[in-house]
Amino acid sequence: MPHTLVSFLFAVLALARADAAYPGPRPALPVELRITVLFNNVPYRPDLTSGWGFSCLIEGTDKTLLFDIGGDGTVLLDNIRRLGLSPKAVEAIVLSHIHADHTGGLDDFLAAHADLEVWLPAQFPAAFQRAIAERGAHVRPVSAAGRLFGNAWSTGPLGDGIIEQALILDTVKGLVVITGCAHPGIDRIAQAATQLMGKKIHLLIGGFHLGGTGRAEIQAIIARLQVLGVEKVAPSHCTGDAAIARFREAWGKDFVEGGLGAVIEVPVR
Repeated sequence: MPHTLVSFLFAVLALARADAAYPGPRPALPVELRITVLFNNVPYRPDLTSGWGFSCLIEGTDKTLLFDIGGDGTVLLDNIRRLGLSPKAVEAIVLSHIHADHTGGLDDFLAAHADLEVWLPAQFPAAFQRAIAERGAHVRPVSAAGRLFGNAWSTGPLGDGIIEQALILDTVKGLVVITGCAHPGIDRIAQAATQLMGKKIHLLIGGFHLGGTGRAEIQAIIARLQVLGVEKVAPSHCTGDAAIARFREAWGKDFVEGGLGAVIEVPVR
């Protein structure tokens, strides 16, 4: 065989091996749900401004919605702009609980865009609810567990002290449960969601309220969530660095980054 032909064949073989070792990008799976973290004290994207609190944008439900709205409306709106998003796309807001790090950005946001629904625990102060209505938004008090709209559900107000609701999104992969601070207990919220919907949790995301909690109690909570069959976790905000590390270790490849600017997608299959 001529030398040039041999060289050519070896070159083709080398290229084939390289392609096998480093495959090109595969076509992305169709996405059922996309969650973008807009406000968080846990960093992820350095080009965004962090702040104490939590907010995320959820696309793929019947109504594009915000879950919680952070503690500073100016920061929230600036992060939305930097991410190439628009407040005008939001059709509903779901508030978890009354604390300012989850509601403080609401006034500024409604000044920019108020033609939407605001779903909140019915225990929110009447003056707070009136102020929302005066901005032109539509107040939707939640007094019990149930469907909000489409595939979006609420656990209903939970807790014996600080009253809080969590958001449940029903997907083909399972439930996506989003918490603000999980004051009633992240394991209690997860159990309430699975009992309400009769399905396992695909993704548990948000604040788990474990900062300062001892290692033994964190491990016990992790064990309870694993017994419930929680597939993936994305803890942030008030979870605490030590607890986040424990969750990362326990879930391994199924730990999902949930810091500021993270985009989490749930594929349709």
